[in-house]
Amino acid sequence: MQEQRESGLYDVDLAVIGSGPGGYEAALKAARIGMKVALVEKAAPGGVCVNWGCIPTKALLRSADLFDELPKAAVYGVHVENASFDLAQAVKRSRNVVLKLSKGIEFMLGKAGVEYRQGEARLSDSHEITVVRQGAPDSVFSARHIIIATGGRFRELPGLKPDGRHIITSREALALKEVPRSMLVLGGGAIGVEMAWFYAKAGSKVTIVEMMPRILPLEESEISEALGRSFEKAGIEIITGAKLEEVVCSDGSVHGVILREGEELRQALADLLLVAVGVAGNAEGLGLEEAGVEISRGFILTDDQCRTAVPHIYAVGDVRGGMLLAHKASAEAAIAVAAISGNPLAALDETKIPRCVYAEPAVASVGLTEAQAEAAGYRVITGRSMFAASGKANAYGHLEGMVKLVFNAADHRLLGAHILGRSAVELVGEIALARHLEATVEDMAHTVHAHPTLSETIREAAEHALGQ
Repeated sequence: MQEQRESGLYDVDLAVIGSGPGGYEAALKAARIGMKVALVEKAAPGGVCVNWGCIPTKALLRSADLFDELPKAAVYGVHVENASFDLAQAVKRSRNVVLKLSKGIEFMLGKAGVEYRQGEARLSDSHEITVVRQGAPDSVFSARHIIIATGGRFRELPGLKPDGRHIITSREALALKEVPRSMLVLGGGAIGVEMAWFYAKAGSKVTIVEMMPRILPLEESEISEALGRSFEKAGIEIITGAKLEEVVCSDGSVHGVILREGEELRQALADLLLVAVGVAGNAEGLGLEEAGVEISRGFILTDDQCRTAVPHIYAVGDVRGGMLLAHKASAEAAIAVAAISGNPLAALDETKIPRCVYAEPAVASVGLTEAQAEAAGYRVITGRSMFAASGKANAYGHLEGMVKLVFNAADHRLLGAHILGRSAVELVGEIALARHLEATVEDMAHTVHAHPTLSETIREAAEHALGQ
């Protein structure tokens, strides 16, 4: 093998470890420009995103959204009687969606000529990969370049190890057989918020416990506070600035104590506890450190081209850290493959990456919040527009929501944009493009939008920033 490497010959040009959005995108892009590519995946094609994350979550949320609309149907002249929520059927549909997409990814990889190897990958050295199946080495091959795309896993807290029955992660929450009577959700980030909304609409009594002062603490405060009010109207209890401690499981329930500064201890009791407190990178057990790859706090360290301390090894997606988003992983895959091919792309700017939360009302944003912009030294101007003033929102009966735009007062360029409301996640493309192109408030205010559409609220928010 050493002689093979010295002669410059390798079994493949690129080995990709992991088949999530970062992994399969990297493999496809490399294969399409003529590289010989092998991809190693220990589970189903598509990684966590397709199989236990983005896709099944959104499929379930669609079921809850339809069910939530039924009580309002009579207002529209549509009469529905005796509606009920069938969790088993909703889960079955979500798994069918997952299976279709996973098989689709496997088909695309095969069509592109990517060699697909099932098993766990371990680096024997910086160029050699051993594929392990059922605990034993199955095959060994060498690669000129390697991309690590092993994703992340749910972070565990001391004393709150998931048992799959009473203490669960969102993975188990995606496949429950029955709707629990009550659920505690620890963590008010995107995953916690989406799961809380789904199970509340399915019939659970849901309580969110969040350590920070508000749910979605990294989003624009006006947006997350408005979402909190909407959740409370929907019967979801939100306890912020709080910790959950002394958790025990007994008598088929979860018992705990909620600690909130300045208040008396509060007893917590629920059928289930969903722990949604963040993600850790899947960087261990791969032989990376022995190969010279640097890891810090569970994430692989890279430069802005996704290159690790070992020049021919790259990392993309959640295992690299930063914003833990599927579309960020895909963008990093493009950067890594371009760097390997000798045609580097510009580094990724996280202020130009959209963020979405798929509850109802939904949240979508890109760039800086007003507070973040001011903390960075900008003098800002802001504009707002309410969905309640939109003809389309009124026609469809979804009045809840708003658009907030944040501009640099010095040159009028967009610094951040934030949307709350139905279809927010579909509107985010426009504001992401505006942020990418560094559009000005005038650009956005003078863009003609179709009427009646929700996208008009973006133009109206820009007009508001101009005082029009």
